[in-house]
Amino acid sequence: MTHTETHSEPHLVTDPAVCSGKPHIAGTRLPVEVLQGLHATGWSRQNILETYPYLTPAQVDAALSHGTAA
Repeated sequence: MTHTETHSEPHLVTDPAVCSGKPHIAGTRLPVEVLQGLHATGWSRQNILETYPYLTPAQVDAALSHGTAA
């Protein structure tokens, strides 16, 4: 049995059986670090949404803000 941890942001989860236990978008196998990496290299939020049409704006926002100081 695996344990899924929901972060304070409901769009993100951590499960040891998915993405090597790294935070990922709930319901997907897309790690948060992938979206953060794309954004860090200049991809806009809109580019990410167009490339991953199954993601919602709220999911992308949650991933991009994960781990950043408020």
